[in-house]
Amino acid sequence: MRGRVTLVGGGPGREDLLTLAALRALGEADVVLYDRLSPHARLHHLAPNAELVDVGKRPGHHAVPQSDIEALLVEHALAGRHVVRLKGGDPYVLGRGSEEVIACHAVGVPVEVIPGVTSAVAVPGAAGIPLTHRGVSHLFTVVSGHAPLTETELGHLAGLGGTVVVLMGVNSLPSLTAGLARHGMSAEMPVAIIERGFHSDQRTTIGELGDIVLTAGRARVASPAVVVVGEVVRLAFDGDANAAELMQRAAAFTAVAT
Repeated sequence: MRGRVTLVGGGPGREDLLTLAALRALGEADVVLYDRLSPHARLHHLAPNAELVDVGKRPGHHAVPQSDIEALLVEHALAGRHVVRLKGGDPYVLGRGSEEVIACHAVGVPVEVIPGVTSAVAVPGAAGIPLTHRGVSHLFTVVSGHAPLTETELGHLAGLGGTVVVLMGVNSLPSLTAGLARHGMSAEMPVAIIERGFHSDQRTTIGELGDIVLTAGRARVASPAVVVVGEVVRLAFDGDANAAELMQRAAAFTAVAT
């Protein structure tokens, strides 16, 4: 009997941010292939009857290549098992989920995709940074930091305005900031780097486009991290302000911005 595959978005890494659909799929799984940034600490409880396989990628080291992951999905499903592919964030946001779906469809394996809370939105929120704010930013753009952007891409990105969110952008931070500056973005544009979002050692480093590389170097910023570039960084909730202070800050900043 042919099995099936469920791609599950695990969110930014905290177990209680899994969806009900994700928990249902894990509870029914025969095999779980999980990523490093997915919420896997208690998988033996969430998927009590499943074989657990770590296929997580680490910076500069892919112990299990993507092609092998796809082969494992197909192999287990063709053997009649329900395979859950537990990924960090959302499977379709820079998660290579579509590649895994195509691999399964190529051999006739049915696939369900369960969305997850994407780190692009959730991690800035965990640091108190809204991606949009009336009068400040009405759009945000999510880009991958795995490879440098082209000059054309940098020009479009700098000209769009709004908020730029970079996933896994620590290593490409120098080329990104230099490129945005080269295409006209102000050196005073605020930049935040949020490391290890939703974990107990979450940390935010804030600077400006012109100095964030030096600031990040001094702070020894490391992956995994989300980079946010935009005026909304000035609205970051630092953990001390009460609701009235936050509203006053937001109102004052909106008045200046408009």
